[in-house]
Order: sequence, then C-alpha cells, then structure tokens
Amino acid sequence: MQDNRFMNTAAATAVGTDVGLRAYMLGVYNHMTTALLLTGFFAYATKWAVLNVAGLGQLMYGTPLKWLIMLAPLGMVFWLSARISHMSATKARNLFYVYGAIMGLSLASILLVYTGASVARAFFITAGAFAGLSLYGYTTKRSLSAMGSFMVIGLFGLIIAMVVNIFLGSTQLEFVISVGGVLIFAGLTAWDTQRIKSMYLAGDSREVAAKKSIFGALTLYLDFINMFLVTRSSCAGKTVTDIGINIRMPMPHVRCVNGKLGRIGCDSYLPIHIIKITIIIKLERHD
Repeated sequence: MQDNRFMNTAAATAVGTDVGLRAYMLGVYNHMTTALLLTGFFAYATKWAVLNVAGLGQLMYGTPLKWLIMLAPLGMVFWLSARISHMSATKARNLFYVYGAIMGLSLASILLVYTGASVARAFFITAGAFAGLSLYGYTTKRSLSAMGSFMVIGLFGLIIAMVVNIFLGSTQLEFVISVGGVLIFAGLTAWDTQRIKSMYLAGDSREVAAKKSIFGALTLYLDFINMFLVTRSSCAGKTVTDIGINIRMPMPHVRCVNGKLGRIGCDSYLPIHIIKITIIIKLERHD
C-alpha cells in the first residue's frame, strides 16, 4: 500500500481529486436510482388505485385532470432547472424526489396498457444498456462533444417527426421514431455522463458539489426514462386492457380503442422529450 507521506503535492492533489470525483459520481447515481425507485413505486401504486378504487380512473383519465398529470412533470422541471442554483442542496434533492414521484403518476398509464412482462423486459434492456453506456462515458478519454451535438440535433428532429406523426398517425414512421429514439438517447447517455463528470471541481464547496450531483442525477434520470419509453415502444407485447372507464378523450400517453385503453404511441412521449431538451440547454450553461 502506498504511503501518502512520501507523495509530492501534485500526486496528493490528484489522489484527492480522484476520491472526490468518485464520491461525486456515486452521489449522482444514488440520487438517480432513488428517483427511479420513486417513479416505479408511484406508477404501480397509481395502477393499483385505478383498478381498485371506484371512479378514480374516470377522474384521472376522463376529466381535464389528465392534462395536469401529463404536463406537471414538464412544468416542474422548467421551474426546478431555473431555481436550483437559488435553493439549498437539501431542498433541491427533495424536489427532485418529488419530481420522480410525479413522473410515476404520469407514466402509470403504461402499466395499464402493456403487460407486466413486456414492461419488465423493456426495463431490464434499458438498465443494461444504460449501465454500459454510462460506464463508457465515464471511462473514455475520447471527447464525445461532437457526437453529443449530433445527438441533440437528432433529438430536435425526433421531436419534429413526432409532431408530424400526430397528424399522420403512421405506424411506419412511429417505428422509425422508436429506433431513432433508442440510438439518440443511447448517445446522449454517454455524452451526458462525460459532461457531468467534467462539471466536478475539487475546489467546490460541499453545497455546490451536492447541487451539481443532483442536477447530474436529473439529467441521467431523464436519459433513462426516455430510453425506457422508446425501448418500450419498439418492443412486442402490446395489449389492450378494459378497466371499465368510459373515456371520451384519449388518456395522456394512451389512445382509446372502442372505449378500452389502447396502445401508446411514440408521439405521446413528446412532453418528456421536451423536458430532456430543457435539461440539455441548462447543462450547457455549466460547461
């Protein structure tokens, strides 16, 4: 074991920076994982409530409340990304966890439409891909800036294609959007990890480092959620579930088929992709 007493100043500083960077990135992944657990818990809890509490499904998905459920994550991330530098790290962390819970409410419709097995398959595929891509972004010495810029352009193109497909309703274009979305968010995951790593400064105070780790966690959380959604859309195993709700308008994220809950289209994930664009712009200001 190396004795730090005989290290020169530069070597000791490098070791300290390395230890601090690992602690910083561990904080990023811990916050992200906690938020994902909250999202999953509230999504499943909402599904259970809709299936077991009379009238709740109609209230959530058959009234204007559905628009609040769908758009609340978008509004909250605008506010959080704008105010995070003006709040304490503890408050930012708690609001991020609240955001994860709200996202769970918004995504609960996926569990009402798709089979549990297909959702689990998409989740594990996403988790494995995300882990590998994030590890690559953390360890590679190659700059991913050029690739990242290309992926951002691709994300704008993806959003435009989704808007167009709202009017066209093309299944072929929807498949292209799904495949393109998987590739785009795969690239963004590696790039974002590298940028979050580069945000770390050994001289940061504990408070500043904590807020950076929370914002980094939000960035990777959105990469994971977006990758999961487009992976879910490209997988087989779609189903139509009758939960006895008389829906006059489509649920958020869900299309209606003869009064039953129908399939989820890629274009319905548009608000969540817009959230990702917002975070990319915000993260650019840290570079």
